[in-house]
Amino acid sequence: MKRKVATRWLAGGATAVAGAVVALALQVPNASAATNLSLGAGADGSSKASGTSYGNVIDGNASTYWSPSGSTGTVSVKWGSATTVSSAVIAQASGGGSISGWQLKNHDTGSVLASGSSAPSTITFSSTSLKKLSFVITSASGTPRIAEFETYSSGGSTPTTSPTGGPTSSPTSGPTTSPPSNPGTPTGAWPSSAGSVSISGTVNVSGTFDGGMKTYCCIGDGGQGESQDPMFKIANGGTLQNVILGSPAGDGVHCEGTCTLRNVWWNDIGEDAATFKQTNGGTSYVIGGGARNGSDKTFQHNGNGTVSISGFYLKGSGKLYRGCGNCSTSHTRHVRIDNVLVDDIDMLAGINSNWNDTATITRVVVIGSATICGKYKGVPKGSEPSYLGEGWNDANCKVNRSDVTFR
Repeated sequence: MKRKVATRWLAGGATAVAGAVVALALQVPNASAATNLSLGAGADGSSKASGTSYGNVIDGNASTYWSPSGSTGTVSVKWGSATTVSSAVIAQASGGGSISGWQLKNHDTGSVLASGSSAPSTITFSSTSLKKLSFVITSASGTPRIAEFETYSSGGSTPTTSPTGGPTSSPTSGPTTSPPSNPGTPTGAWPSSAGSVSISGTVNVSGTFDGGMKTYCCIGDGGQGESQDPMFKIANGGTLQNVILGSPAGDGVHCEGTCTLRNVWWNDIGEDAATFKQTNGGTSYVIGGGARNGSDKTFQHNGNGTVSISGFYLKGSGKLYRGCGNCSTSHTRHVRIDNVLVDDIDMLAGINSNWNDTATITRVVVIGSATICGKYKGVPKGSEPSYLGEGWNDANCKVNRSDVTFR
């Protein structure tokens, strides 16, 4: 049985505040929007605390980090040739000092691209060609810990390829502007649909697919059956944006590799809203959007690497995120959850602590009550994982009680 939920929902992306967001994306020619440009780049900085390394911010591993030798310092990502950039992500590890002042600098010219007076997460700025990008911590309550300094190219706002799998009408060219990389703070309102598109089979997406805020349906029966087809299947590096999934929506969205889901809304979660299958160790992004009417998982992580969820709203579901506890291949998985609003759910994130999964959680508002970080014992396929209990501020559950507000 699906859970009965109320009909009060949340609105989509909010206006971007230039230079004041925590994650930064950088743009290089021919790079996909989901490619972390820091992987394979170099890193240096002004100082490093004992036992830490500059390279830890570009290794794709949220369990390692760089710290300056004091409360201030600089860490940089650098490339061998000029790279055009426009956004990035600063992911902090738990246990360090709280950042209260920072700048993002074009090291080549010394110009300040963005700055802020509170801990950053996503930061956007005008596309800039440079060889070295520096994150400068100007003040903090103690010695900060930076787990990852990810950099990204910006994606286009119109489809690069036509969908396959049979929509009865083609998607529109979409809104005149793309949703911002900074989705803003979720409010609890739901977006209006710009029309309806009926599909009879999975839409395969390569590149960027913009749905123009139309509602796409209908596949499957809206239940929890494991054999339902997805509405959208996203190729590695692809982006799905400005889409509302109607009901029934089958098994939602499948990301075959790393992907970006920007301003995507699920009217009815059905089996799962999205399943992440990446095996390249990269990061997939859920930026803005929302989901409602679920009974189990919202985002299912079957592959490896990291899933980053920011600016999202969830109403009436079991879990926002679950790392698979009994898939055919046992992976170490990471999730970052920042700036989300959840209402009437059971658990925010479920991870497998025996496989060294981590959940890094900041700026969460919970309406009602919920387990924030649930730890499970992952098991081989065919068995059921056992629940071990809730974690706070430990090696797996990187979340402080001050990061969560209950209402």
